[in-house]
Amino acid sequence: MTTLSFHKNIFCYVELCKPRIVLFCLMMAVGGTLLCPHKINMFKFIIMLIGTALTVSSANTFNMIYERHSDAFMRRTKSRPLVTGKLSLSNVYIFGFLLGVLGILVLLFFVNYLTALLSLFAIISYTLIYTPLKTRTPLALVIGAVPGAIPPLLGWTAADPHISFASLALFSVLFAWQMPHFIAISISQKKDYEAAGIKVVPLVRGEKIAMWQSVIWSVVLLVSSLSLLYFKLGGLIYGLFAITLGTWFLFQSILGIKKPSPAWPRKFFFASLIYLPCLIIGLAVDRLFYTFFI
Repeated sequence: MTTLSFHKNIFCYVELCKPRIVLFCLMMAVGGTLLCPHKINMFKFIIMLIGTALTVSSANTFNMIYERHSDAFMRRTKSRPLVTGKLSLSNVYIFGFLLGVLGILVLLFFVNYLTALLSLFAIISYTLIYTPLKTRTPLALVIGAVPGAIPPLLGWTAADPHISFASLALFSVLFAWQMPHFIAISISQKKDYEAAGIKVVPLVRGEKIAMWQSVIWSVVLLVSSLSLLYFKLGGLIYGLFAITLGTWFLFQSILGIKKPSPAWPRKFFFASLIYLPCLIIGLAVDRLFYTFFI
């Protein structure tokens, strides 16, 4: 094997892990740890991040294995390594399995059993339940949002090996955010999903229903974000961020019904990308203010 082909293979294996999703999950896990009132030592914190990265990468790899046929019909996925034949299926199976086992063992022996168990649940529910259901029912989106919202719990339970109502409030924010975010994607890429045989709401129930669902979930997201105030995970500054961002995001979802246009799904998608980082910034500013000035 030449050096060039070796480097190409390394890049393909990295692509299987979906690095942007891994980075996003790590950010959410960090947030869960920082918001937990219990302290965690730096070693365990770093190990938690390594274990999270490994298990998320494993789930993403198995997702690419299962969807290798449908990926060929979608513009954004048709160049993936398994679709193009750059990697063998058997090697990818081994790669995904090793990532998952190593990640679970790292979390089990160096963090705690609950964090390891949650990671195992995320892998199984994402690869064996959510992914196969995508071609059968649009309810797969709701099911897939569960493992997608687990990263904050991983960060929280690494510091405090118990699932509390406060940690579930964090879970609920990420769970609710995923719904309008992916509804926007499913509307803008409806033709690709149809070609791939994936049952999304706009195809099964129509775009109007999908838009109404985005409004409903935007309301749920606003309520979920404000629940952090009840559990004292955020203060006045965060509350202002949550109300302002939540109201703005809800307004953006309503525009899809009041002023429908071909450009709305993409605009709403970008609105979702703005909303979550800004909400996290609000939490960070709030925490820094109360730490250093009060």
